[in-house]
Amino acid sequence: MKRRRVYDKEMAIRQILLMVLDGAAVAVSSVMALLLRFNLSFAEIQEPYLENVWHTLAPNVLTVLVVFWFFRLYHSVWRYAGMYELQQIILATVTVTVLQLFGSNLAGVRMPRSYWFLYAGVLICVTVMTRFSYRIMRRIKKRVIDSRRGVEVSRVMVVGAGAAADVLIRELKTSDHLHKHVECVIDDDVSLKGRTIQGCYIVGGREVIIDAAAQYQIDEIIIAMPSAGKRTIAEIAKICNETGCELKTLPGVYQLVNKEVRISQLRHVEIEDLLGRDPVTVDLTSITGYLGGQVVLVTGGGGSIGSELCRQIAAAEPRQLIIVDIYENNAYEIQQELKRKYPKLNLVVLIASVRNTNRMNSIFEQYLPNIVFHAAAHKHVPLMEDSPNEAIKNNVFGTLKTVQAADRYGVERFVLISTDKAVNPTNIMGASKRICEMIVQAYSRRSQTEFVAVRFGNVLGSNGSVIPLFKQQIKEGGPVTVTHPDIIRYFMTIPEAVSLVLQAGAFAHGGEIFVLDMGEPVKIVDLAKNLIRLSGYTPNEDIMIEYTGLRPGEKLYEERLMEEEGLEKTANNRISVAKPIEMEDDRFFDRLAVLYEAVYDETGEVRTMVKDIVPTYKMPKGKE
Repeated sequence: MKRRRVYDKEMAIRQILLMVLDGAAVAVSSVMALLLRFNLSFAEIQEPYLENVWHTLAPNVLTVLVVFWFFRLYHSVWRYAGMYELQQIILATVTVTVLQLFGSNLAGVRMPRSYWFLYAGVLICVTVMTRFSYRIMRRIKKRVIDSRRGVEVSRVMVVGAGAAADVLIRELKTSDHLHKHVECVIDDDVSLKGRTIQGCYIVGGREVIIDAAAQYQIDEIIIAMPSAGKRTIAEIAKICNETGCELKTLPGVYQLVNKEVRISQLRHVEIEDLLGRDPVTVDLTSITGYLGGQVVLVTGGGGSIGSELCRQIAAAEPRQLIIVDIYENNAYEIQQELKRKYPKLNLVVLIASVRNTNRMNSIFEQYLPNIVFHAAAHKHVPLMEDSPNEAIKNNVFGTLKTVQAADRYGVERFVLISTDKAVNPTNIMGASKRICEMIVQAYSRRSQTEFVAVRFGNVLGSNGSVIPLFKQQIKEGGPVTVTHPDIIRYFMTIPEAVSLVLQAGAFAHGGEIFVLDMGEPVKIVDLAKNLIRLSGYTPNEDIMIEYTGLRPGEKLYEERLMEEEGLEKTANNRISVAKPIEMEDDRFFDRLAVLYEAVYDETGEVRTMVKDIVPTYKMPKGKE
């Protein structure tokens, strides 16, 4: 309450000060109007006109104060004054002039006809000066204080000259907390070159970014183009990266309106912004339609993909969400997050291994899930190359036991999370996931459950992905290690991949392998260079890039399909269906039984046995 009284007192003082200034403005405007009418010569002004000005001054001032109060000219926050406030000043002044003209005529007070036009014009000018001078004084005061305090002011270039840039530049000029000065603006619209926005010159399009950054000694570039496509942002970000300036981007204006973010919360451009494609969109209706009101179980629910599956499933309002994971820390983290975000969610978190037949059967028997997303797997390629038996135990037989439990307890739909490394695999991890796909397709032919697989490539930010590794290496001063200069990968953000997985589940009829369109492949070395630049360094000068050679089982590029498969489109053009490959199911399961005995006997022949099941598996040299 005490703080509120202080605010009220400060506001009252400001209002009284403005009223005094407006009273003075009426007197000044009246005299100036007569001076303008009589050629700026007091000697030429007729005495009756001057007397009329003084006689009517008090009622004229009162009229101004009442009308200005009605138009809320004493309530605006003038340090943010803009076009709306200017419009209100003009409307209020015109209203005042009309009322005073009408009152003067009624009272028999005569003035020259041109006086009223001149009076209105001068009053508008004086009122604007008294209001907008506050902004100017604040800017001068801000610069003086910054210089006295030794605050380092960042020299800023803004890319984009639209509504978002207008809001941004205005706040940068008025905020006491943002010590930044906009030196120039960039926009590709040639008609805007040489014009100004909030007093800042538009110096040209993206082609002048590098030269302008050097000319104006820019420290920071802000991309203020929230409505631009991802490809456009990526192209501009790559140019900006060459300047060596700190790079940030502005959130969408709709987020500002909804108060989700403030302009002061400019975020750094992330590596996702440089992928150069528009974000993936899905049909949310189809997702909520088949998940809403269902009992949904997610294995590996604490991992990168599994936890995001749980987040998006929780938003679809299932009847119950069951998270199964062997790693208690991950399970605990996603449990606490979902409890905070969805307090009404019926959430069950269980610690269990998909390798344990009895444990999986007991979970399915107790909870009877309608839909299962199987994300539990060992995914780290080099580690699995050194422990191939563990890859088969967890990936192949963990999947088989989960599939058998789903079949036994009447699960309606089972979605396997697979990988593009399953296509013509060169490592045991990829080969194990290919066997998982074969298990799912085989069971789809013998079960009432709709078994499907979803295959996609790398996701940014997942456990074991290159981006966290690169960031850590840059933090330590380098070098950044890349296995090969020509290695490429398909990338997608975790939320994008998961949203497509969920929609693929909506398309399922049983037996399909859904293949996600990951966009254009990206060279890993380009990702490394961009991330180094985004961190404010120059590649191979400040931070070195070293090539370490392909790791065991690693490909230069990943494939999405095997030769036998063909793609069919679905309702979402980013999701395709691979045609099932024919195989002898009984022979396949007989081989799995032999493989099971071999891996638990810890035999060293597991790769040869996997090759017999997956003919497209290309074993690394020396391990045949």
